[in-house]
Amino acid sequence: MDKKANIIMFLAILATSTGSIFAKAADAPALVTAAYRLGLASIVLVPWAMLHHREDIKGLTSKDWIYTVISGGALAIHFASWISALQYISIASCVVLVNTSPLWVALAAPFITGDRIDKKTAMAISLAVVGAVIIGWGDFSTGPDAWKGDGLALLGAISLTVYLLLGRKVRAKVSLMPYVAVCYGSAAAFLWVALMLSSLPVSGYSWHTWGALWGMALIPQILGHSAYNWALRWVNPAVVAVMLLGEPIGSSVMAWAFFHEVPGPAIVLGGCFILIGIYMTQRNKVSPAPAKATL
Repeated sequence: MDKKANIIMFLAILATSTGSIFAKAADAPALVTAAYRLGLASIVLVPWAMLHHREDIKGLTSKDWIYTVISGGALAIHFASWISALQYISIASCVVLVNTSPLWVALAAPFITGDRIDKKTAMAISLAVVGAVIIGWGDFSTGPDAWKGDGLALLGAISLTVYLLLGRKVRAKVSLMPYVAVCYGSAAAFLWVALMLSSLPVSGYSWHTWGALWGMALIPQILGHSAYNWALRWVNPAVVAVMLLGEPIGSSVMAWAFFHEVPGPAIVLGGCFILIGIYMTQRNKVSPAPAKATL
């Protein structure tokens, strides 16, 4: 299972790395982008779950529903905040600051999920967070509004932590498809309520933007995030959070290729710390949750 989990998480890194690229390519406000990302993903997953996993959904307890809906709310905040942060800071800095979540996961996991952090994982988290700080620090010189982007990105990190920890609790006994269908569907509902209360347009966008929105739903959301949610059944959530830090490396390369955002020295140096942290956590043993769950 170690090898399988590592392969799946590596593929998840590749998939989620495209998220900020699609967000940058979509010519739409942040809230609209986030609402369509989760909404389109739900259009695909919810009918499938209802057709093929109806009994599993019926078997969800009230506590499962509460945890999963809260997890979906946290996911909604996560996307709304980090996509908004892209208006103020670069793709690389935004993604890395969002992914300081390993620190918060490591601090909260023993109290919420009972997962303990060993010395090796703690060291890997420390190195990864140092890398995140190095990259984030470069934004202080980019403009007077960079602090807004940093704050939004950190809010994205904290909400991502809630999403991962509650996902770990539910995935201990709930199969993947019912969980992601309810979680993503809840997140979409929260975002669409917020969107309806705003004055932002929900239509009239170019085909280029629609393509980017569908790309976000299919690749980073359905493929990437669902792969991480699969891993939460088998892997310590702090390890999953550290693996998420591979996203800015892939995003930086893609941003360089598509938007000519050349990574500066801080991003290169911070990326080296992050890669070392990922390598260290990848060698850790898989830590399955106590209750049985299936795909």
